[in-house]
Amino acid sequence: MIAFHPHLFVRIVELDGPRAPMPRPLSSGFSEGRAYRVLGVYNPSESSDAYFILPNDRDEMWFICQRHLRFAGLHDTPAHHLDLGEVHATAAD
Repeated sequence: MIAFHPHLFVRIVELDGPRAPMPRPLSSGFSEGRAYRVLGVYNPSESSDAYFILPNDRDEMWFICQRHLRFAGLHDTPAHHLDLGEVHATAAD
C-alpha cells in the first residue's frame, strides 16, 4: 500500500527519449506551468514505477509515472490545479 498526503501537489517535468514512460503528460493535457493535486497512487506489482492519478487541464483523470513528476508542495485548497506562480508565492509566505 502507498499512502500520500491529501494536500500533495506535483509539477510536470517530462522525461524525454525512447525509454520515457508513457503516457507523456505534456501530450495528454498537462502543462509545465501548473501544479496538480494527487488524487491517488498506484504501484503495479510488475513495475518498480508508481503511477500518480492526476486531473489534467481538461479535468480528465490520468495515471502518470512518477518519473515525470516533481514535488510542488502541500497546499490546503479545494483546487485541483494551481499555477506555479501561485505555488511559489504561497511557499514564500
